[in-house]
Amino acid sequence: MTILVTGATGTVGRRVVEQLLERGEQVRALTRDPERAEFPAGVEVVGGDLTDPASLAPALHGVTGLHLITFGGEYFAPLETGDEILALAEEAGVRRVTVLHGGGDTPVETAVRASGFAWTVVMPVEFMANALEWAPGIRSEGVVREPFVDRLSAMVHESDIGAVAAVALTEDGHGGQEYLVTGPQVLTVRDKTAAIGAARGADVELVELTEEQALENWRGQGMAEDVIAFLIDVYRDTPLEGRTVSGTVEKVTGRPARTFAQWAEEHAEHFRA
Repeated sequence: MTILVTGATGTVGRRVVEQLLERGEQVRALTRDPERAEFPAGVEVVGGDLTDPASLAPALHGVTGLHLITFGGEYFAPLETGDEILALAEEAGVRRVTVLHGGGDTPVETAVRASGFAWTVVMPVEFMANALEWAPGIRSEGVVREPFVDRLSAMVHESDIGAVAAVALTEDGHGGQEYLVTGPQVLTVRDKTAAIGAARGADVELVELTEEQALENWRGQGMAEDVIAFLIDVYRDTPLEGRTVSGTVEKVTGRPARTFAQWAEEHAEHFRA
């Protein structure tokens, strides 16, 4: 069977493609710019735009499983085309659908939940890949500057998010499920910087910013005020689901979730000068 992965060039989409390939599936990757996309051998790359559902019809031909994202267009605006996309998917004979939760109610996820497909909502907490934001400062100064350094996170390896989606797209028993996907440990910023230091072979200095310093820093970077407000809210008091190990990865895939130390080893070169 062929499985179509939308958002295939994204942080999670690439891992969904990778995990499906490891399972021996035929994978079709959707991108708005096929000429520039790079995927492993064996992946069929096709063009299409989720904001233009008609462009998806050829990509859906012969597809039995579909992985969806909820945002598209400029500035990650929520997609308004869920009903049209799912109508095309039904016409094409798609049976299983996964959707990557976008952090709140979105038209695509609402349409998926109301559909007749065997659907699964994949709800990851903080991505381990977010730590790449620290790479420039670590390479140049060996320093991470962050507020609320004792905040807790059960952050998840992006490959584990992909693995959960891949199982749901290829095996029965996952229809109608919401999977909160976390890593195997609850970590502080101190824990993360220590793991990166061990992986790169050089200590990382952690400088704790005050809330006021963090606000000034983020505004200096041009960050939107709603994003800043969100960060302060979740950093000051991380929601329970974001700091609690769920066990979903092992339950769904049959193997333990990857640790942040593993992630840091895999990405150590990003943090070396």
